[in-house]
Amino acid sequence: MQDAFSLPLAALAAVLLDRLLGEPRRWHPLVGFGRLAALAEARLNRRTRAGGILALGLTVGPWVALAFWLRPLMPFVVDAALLYFALGARSLSEHATAVQIPLANGDLPEARRRVGWMVSRDTASLDATGVAKAGVESVLENGNDAVFGALFWFALLGGPGALLFRLANTLDAMWGYKTGRFLDFGWAAARFDDLLNWPAARLTALTYALLGHPVRALACWRAQAGAWESPNAGPVMAAGAGTLGIVLGGSAIYHGREEQRPPLGKGGPACAADIGRAVALVQRGLWLWLAVLLIIGALNA
Repeated sequence: MQDAFSLPLAALAAVLLDRLLGEPRRWHPLVGFGRLAALAEARLNRRTRAGGILALGLTVGPWVALAFWLRPLMPFVVDAALLYFALGARSLSEHATAVQIPLANGDLPEARRRVGWMVSRDTASLDATGVAKAGVESVLENGNDAVFGALFWFALLGGPGALLFRLANTLDAMWGYKTGRFLDFGWAAARFDDLLNWPAARLTALTYALLGHPVRALACWRAQAGAWESPNAGPVMAAGAGTLGIVLGGSAIYHGREEQRPPLGKGGPACAADIGRAVALVQRGLWLWLAVLLIIGALNA
């Protein structure tokens, strides 16, 4: 029974640590990993796919191998610690609230500034609806990247799986841009992240649908997700927008260039309150996933 419950209890411990402590303010492992990745990119980026594949292997492989080596020595501790570092549920909520409050109070400049911390698009000219839309999109997509994706790979491979997912996702965030510098070099990181995200994103989309308006969410997912450029963000945000009853997508400026993105969801325009509703959706989903893990542990006991 102890072995069957070890993994779900480690997941519960990690979630509680994240809820109580949030991300480490100093000496966060991902900050050190980011510096290592920046160094690898500076040394290996010759704007070739081969260099990107090598950089991906050298930056991710040794840490995941070390995690697998350490895990048998202290399974519960290693699993809980690695999942805690991989999770970002509290941080996501804090960033979203920092956008929602000034937006609700009519402080558009501050809301623009804070949503700029969450998204890669240009936020300087966004109106209130644009800020709310950007905030909701970020919460829904990062619900997968910072919560459910890590939990999915944790359920399959324990702490090393959560670590693998988070490191790959971090590299995609750093290198996965379609610019001259990263188009070829970042190809491997982007595709590897897509591969790891594929099953998790669809379970995330299903979670959003089940916890809100299933019929509308599933209809939006089926009809709209395929038009979105990202194969994983499309289902997640279409189902999330559908379950919240709002419309996302539309015009956005990236790297100085305006892009017209397909509409996602069905309903009215996003507002400040919808950012909080999106956060609550992610939080309910997190507890649902923990409950499922505990039930599976009980059935296997």
